[in-house]
Amino acid sequence: MERVVIKATKRDVTGKKVSQLRREGKMPGVVYGHHIEPIAIVMDAREVTRAMVGLTPSSIVTIDIDGEDHAALIRERQRDYLRNKFIHIDFQAVSRTEKIRARIETVLEGTAPAVKNYNGIVLHEKEYIEVEALPEHLPERFIVDISNLNRIGDMIRISDMSIADDVTVFDDVNDVIVSISGVKEETEDEETASADEPEVVEKGKKEEEA
Repeated sequence: MERVVIKATKRDVTGKKVSQLRREGKMPGVVYGHHIEPIAIVMDAREVTRAMVGLTPSSIVTIDIDGEDHAALIRERQRDYLRNKFIHIDFQAVSRTEKIRARIETVLEGTAPAVKNYNGIVLHEKEYIEVEALPEHLPERFIVDISNLNRIGDMIRISDMSIADDVTVFDDVNDVIVSISGVKEETEDEETASADEPEVVEKGKKEEEA
């Protein structure tokens, strides 16, 4: 993914006065973390919202604060759900030469033949994998191809994934990321009982009325 740069300036405005910044099309934020004191910042709301598209919690971005660059992770995005827009972003500064630990999202891709051929159900059992790596080697997401899940009971474990040697996995490699489960079929007796039920209810109602 291409380098994402977010321009910001240091912010002196705090508390209730921050609302005025938002009315002016600005977005407040803070940068904290690796060997730096927390820095309150303000950004252009439209620009930072566009920059956020497609980014994950493990995406490394560059925060340009008055000409000084900081490599950072997006740690928290506060959103106004009524207006459907971000109102505050926290960034964690990191060192490009020191490993960091993060939870990486697993994203399912493709279509499992077992769904069509055997009415299977895809169970996404592990949505995140905890790893450690240098910032530049940290995956943004793990793409899990499910197109080879052909039968009920087929599964993909962490050990089946192709993960780079410079990424250390902390979860159990035997953990199942995705599996195919079967569909319970109704028996003839269950179908018959289901069909008879409305008649019994209706009959009881008529007896009460009588």
